[in-house]
This record gives sequence, structure tokens and C-alpha cells, in this order.
Amino acid sequence: MIKSGPRNLITDVDGINVGNAHDATARSGSTIIIPDEQAVAAVDVRGGAPGTRDVDSLDPSCVVEGVQAIALSGGSVYGFDAASGAASWLAQKGKGVAFGGSVIPVVPSAILFDFPIGGKRDWGLLPPYRDLAVEACEAASKDFDLGNVGAGYGATAGSLKGGLGSVSAVTDDGIQVGAIMGVNPFGSVVMPGTNAFWAWPWEVNGEFGGVQPQKDAPTADDINPFQVMIDHGVGNTTIGVVATNVALDKAQAKRVAIMAQDGIARAIRPVHTPVDGDTIFVLSTAQREPAEPSVAAVGQIGMMAADCVARAIARGVFAAEHLGDFPGYREQHNGQI
Repeated sequence: MIKSGPRNLITDVDGINVGNAHDATARSGSTIIIPDEQAVAAVDVRGGAPGTRDVDSLDPSCVVEGVQAIALSGGSVYGFDAASGAASWLAQKGKGVAFGGSVIPVVPSAILFDFPIGGKRDWGLLPPYRDLAVEACEAASKDFDLGNVGAGYGATAGSLKGGLGSVSAVTDDGIQVGAIMGVNPFGSVVMPGTNAFWAWPWEVNGEFGGVQPQKDAPTADDINPFQVMIDHGVGNTTIGVVATNVALDKAQAKRVAIMAQDGIARAIRPVHTPVDGDTIFVLSTAQREPAEPSVAAVGQIGMMAADCVARAIARGVFAAEHLGDFPGYREQHNGQI
């Protein structure tokens, strides 16, 4: 049996902590995912306009064996400073690869484009993201808020306010999978003409309102959401992390990342467009040995990962509140949840 964990957050995965920080003036923020110990990592990128750092080293053919953190940030290219801030904080804690008398943390990252939300960004030579990452690292814990926080603070989701979403799934025999997503897509997370999320079939315990489409609701053939998004002309990119307690090697984690991308396709329409940077990282904390046979175990984890990604996307938008010109889901749909 698969059910959500006690927090229904990615931190239900043993060994995972999350910290968030934002700058209300800039209307942007950063999220840092920190494993207790070095974790095996992989990544899959599907969008046509990705913004990433240090992802090539995660290829199974490369020498890097694990990472100390993953940084997700708003701010477009300026948000890469979040990875630098996290790396500096981790180095001060002695976490990283020892080399030449120094400690070198490995912190791959992905950024999203949150400029359409507005805010003052006249920061000159010192964008706030390095400091935000340090603040997020200091705040890292098992419990954190959703919606307008961290990398989701300035996110938009089509015509709605986007946000940071997270969920978990656990099995009776101890497999743990969780996802955290910065939801800022070009496409829509809501079925046109309805209050229902595209991800509604995968909802657990009413975590994003429990709304199901009515029998006479418009179908995907009735309304072209791609044209709707073009008309709004807003920002783009959905980024996130999937974590599991099951021991995976880099190639297995890569397969889970590929499967997890299906969750984005279940929750957003259209998806993986030329202007999206859809990126998903996978972390294995290896606190549980894999079940046998390993092929079946990886398949099950990938299935759970895709479900968690879809749920986390809807939950992030459901939790988000009005900011700038973008209404929150609950406001837009008049509390009909």
C-alpha cells in the first residue's frame, strides 16, 4: 500500500532537509535541499530553455559520486548565486569533497524565470541570492511552508500565482519517495473552464482541494491552453527535486529522474515547451537497501516519483497566494475548493 508520509513533504524521506528564504522587495527566493550525508544524484532536463549549473557531472559516466545539496532558485541567471552561497555555507560545515587542503561541496542547481511577478531588482553588482541561500541553509529543517516561499515566492503558473509544492509517498515495506517543485510553468495547471487541476486523479487526502471535473467540463480538445498562455505572455520553467531513501546508483537515479518527468506532463498543459526549462533532480539518501530485483525496485520508485511530482505541482499552486498581478488559485476560483 502507498500513502503519504506523516508530513506529506519531501522531508518524509530519511536524511532530507529543506530550507527556504525570500526577498519580498525583489519578489523572489531560493530553496536549498540538503541531505544529512552526501547523496547519489542524477538529473533529467526536458524543457527547451533550461537554466542549470553543474548538471553534467551528474551523468553516470562522470566521476562525481554524490552531492552535498541541490539549489533551486528564482532570479533567472542571477539565481545561480544561490548555489555559490550554499556551497560556501556547506564548506564552513566541513561538508564536501576534501581536495588540496580544502573542502569542495558539490551543489548542482536550476533556476526559474520569475521576473513577470514584478518587484525591485535594481540590485547592481550584488543580487540577493547568495545571501538568500545562506539564510535558507541556516533555516533547513524537516518542516517548511508551501506556496509563496523559497524558489516559489515569485513563481507564476500560467495566469495564476505559482509556488513551491511538496508531497511524499511511502510504502508499508519502508520505501520513501518525496518531491519538491518550484512551479512556474508556461502552461496551465488547471483544466480550462473548470476548478480542477490536471493532476486531480493523483490527489491524496484532499491535499489540493479535492475538486474533480464535472461530466460536462470542457475537454482538452475544446480549449487550446497553449493559445491561452501565449495571450498571457508570462514566465516559465518548473524545477524540482525527487528524493528516495532507497539506495540507487547514478544510472538508476537517472532512470527515476526520466520517469519523474512524466509527473510534470500529468500536471501541466502544455509542457516541455520551447520556453520552459523543466528540470528534475533525483537524490538517493541510501538509508534503505534496494528491494530485489533491482529493475522492479527502480520501476516502482520511478512510478511513485512521477505521482509525487504531479501532486507537488498542484499543491504548490493550491497553496500560493495573490502576488502582483497574479491571483492565487483559491482567489481565482472563488473559494470553490
